[in-house]
Amino acid sequence: MTLKFMGKKAGMTRLFDDKGNLVVCTVIHAEANVITQVKNAEVDGYNAVQLGAFKVTAPKLRNVSKAMRGHYAKGNVEPRRKLSETRVDDVEQYQVGQEVTVASFADVAYVNVCSISKGKGHQGVIKRHHFAGGPASHGSGFHRHGGSCGMRSSPGRCLPGQKKSGRMGGERVTVENLQVVKIDEAKQVLVIAGAVPGARNSLVYVTASKKKRVKK
Repeated sequence: MTLKFMGKKAGMTRLFDDKGNLVVCTVIHAEANVITQVKNAEVDGYNAVQLGAFKVTAPKLRNVSKAMRGHYAKGNVEPRRKLSETRVDDVEQYQVGQEVTVASFADVAYVNVCSISKGKGHQGVIKRHHFAGGPASHGSGFHRHGGSCGMRSSPGRCLPGQKKSGRMGGERVTVENLQVVKIDEAKQVLVIAGAVPGARNSLVYVTASKKKRVKK
């Protein structure tokens, strides 16, 4: 079982497969994650492994709270900026301070990637909900707005939950069953086929796919 691995979206590129087909890929720069805590059912009530990613450099150490400094010092681990937790069945194979690299995905063919999508601000119904809009001809007064949403005497109001203009993006999005194209342990890079939500340098969580359990 692979843990919830953390990395950064470096950008997109394209590669050719064995048949010469062009594959659009997303490059994820994944530094080695370190195990900061191992939870067990006897003490914590459940079995889980906590991973830490992205070392905190010297100028930013002042931003680490006193409680978190004690948490890292207890495991003799350098402070990390991000933490993630994965529930596991057996915690005996994990130890505090153990590093987890992209090599853990060597036998995984498909992964799920989770990140925060790009924030697009306040958008209309055309962009946000893919409304078709009205005629674009001269004289038309209905181009890009949502149109009427009310009703007559009964019930005489706009029903809640309708598709309206509003804030778009900036939400947690998970894309499932993306194929692992390439793993470069030397450069700490994971190349995944397809698009991944989020902007460049955004935090992404990579886990093994639960719906496609195909091993390489």
